Amino acid sequence: MTAAPRHLLLLLVAALTLLGAVFATAGASAQARAKKPPKLRLVFTRCSSTPYPCAESHSIVVRGGKMLVGAGGMTTRARVEFPVRSAAGKAGKRRVGGRLRTKTRLLVSVPRDAVSGLIRVVVPGPRYSNAKRITVRKPPAKVTRPAPTSPPAIAPRPGRSVFDGSGMWIWYLRRAAGGNPEAIAARAAAAGVRTIFVKSADGDDPWAQFSSSAVAALKATGLNVCGWQFVYGRDPLGEARAGAAAKEAGADCFVIDAETAYEGKYAQAQRYTRALRAAVGDDFPIALTSFPYVHYHPGFPYSVFMAPGGATFNLPQVYWKTIGTSVDTSLQITYQYNTVYQQPIYPLGQTYDGTAAADVRRFRQLSAGYGATGVSWWVWDFASTSDWGAVGADIDPVEVLDAPRYPTLRANGSKTGSKGDLVVWAQQHLAGAGASIRVDGDYGPGTASAVRAYQTSKGLPATGVLDEATWPTLLRETPTTPNWAGAAAKAARAGRSGARAASASASAGGLPAVNGPASAGLRALRDEIPGGPRR
Repeated sequence: MTAAPRHLLLLLVAALTLLGAVFATAGASAQARAKKPPKLRLVFTRCSSTPYPCAESHSIVVRGGKMLVGAGGMTTRARVEFPVRSAAGKAGKRRVGGRLRTKTRLLVSVPRDAVSGLIRVVVPGPRYSNAKRITVRKPPAKVTRPAPTSPPAIAPRPGRSVFDGSGMWIWYLRRAAGGNPEAIAARAAAAGVRTIFVKSADGDDPWAQFSSSAVAALKATGLNVCGWQFVYGRDPLGEARAGAAAKEAGADCFVIDAETAYEGKYAQAQRYTRALRAAVGDDFPIALTSFPYVHYHPGFPYSVFMAPGGATFNLPQVYWKTIGTSVDTSLQITYQYNTVYQQPIYPLGQTYDGTAAADVRRFRQLSAGYGATGVSWWVWDFASTSDWGAVGADIDPVEVLDAPRYPTLRANGSKTGSKGDLVVWAQQHLAGAGASIRVDGDYGPGTASAVRAYQTSKGLPATGVLDEATWPTLLRETPTTPNWAGAAAKAARAGRSGARAASASASAGGLPAVNGPASAGLRALRDEIPGGPRR
């Protein structure tokens, strides 16, 4: 080989070596970029009420108490850096680890020497988050919660309820262990189920499967047996008779399953509940099961079904997977928007559509954390072996932190304010407190003015906004009970219902299809539990 080619070869080798180094460097840089940890960002800090009560602001924490930190990019090794001061007055910083409740929520204990100032989250590396200011106070002299200034929103119920513990719903009795009472009882006992809810009627049609002999045979096994009825509002009095037949057959309780068909039907709901209660008596346990997201259904008459003289238990259908969210979120929203109706809440969970066993267990844990003394499950007909195992599995108690208590209702100046049955319920209580107010489901200037006047009379900040500071006091008032049925019938007789009366079903007794407050005509914002098993 001559010198010239050898020289070119050496140049080529050098070029290839250099090119390889460039690619290696680029690959290493890309790999480094790919492995770059997510940004650590502190979003919120929040006082926990364990073991000390929180102050008026969640940004105020107590030494020795718990604090919830919300941040993105955390790992199990995340620490919260607090400003501290020693007994000698020397300032410093202290990093405290905690329990990662979710990927973005860390529960930590506030150091005994912590002081007010900026905190941040630190992850080994180290990585530092942005800073947020907290106010630190001394613990109270005595570790007790302050006496409440008003009764709780939900009055305590005496004794044990048939809804306590675990319950399973049955759509078709023949699909539950072949309808054999002993086999049903054995399966229920293995999962800790003490109450079964068997369909007893559909509309005005009592179902033969809920006969007195069938109910007696099931109760002989030691089970509590309750009937449930899907209602439409086409014939409220006929539906009431069909519903009352469950008690005649020996039911321990009865559940009204009212959903889309009853939206906008305040008068029918009132006729139905009054006739049903008159037939079964004041002390017979009646529950309502319906949509869990009240604010999604502004035209649904929750305020009628759960009014005095109506249902005295609330079984919202918290089907988290069908809704398309998590167990935590669905229960949080359910409790925030259902608590104001002041009936004990017994969440109805999901055992169909391939639910995860971990979610079923989580549902049980969180429901108990919110204060529920019982849950039930839809539905035996579709529950898998995994579902049954999770329904009966041992669970550890969990702490529900920062649970929302009440919805916020307000007027928005010239824009549309809050509307719907939540506003109807608030207006009924304001009227019961003496306000001259129209119960129309529209949080307009008149309602805002009535709220300000009420707040002033009770020594509350006169904001005109119905918030967590005002709801507990307002719910102590006895609500008025508008005569929706009487007003609708009068309007129909006088011919003032127009096209609505003409389109009403003849079986509804001549009542207009949409009646009650003006908000009764509002459409659902979303059917959060679409599809699923038909009732």
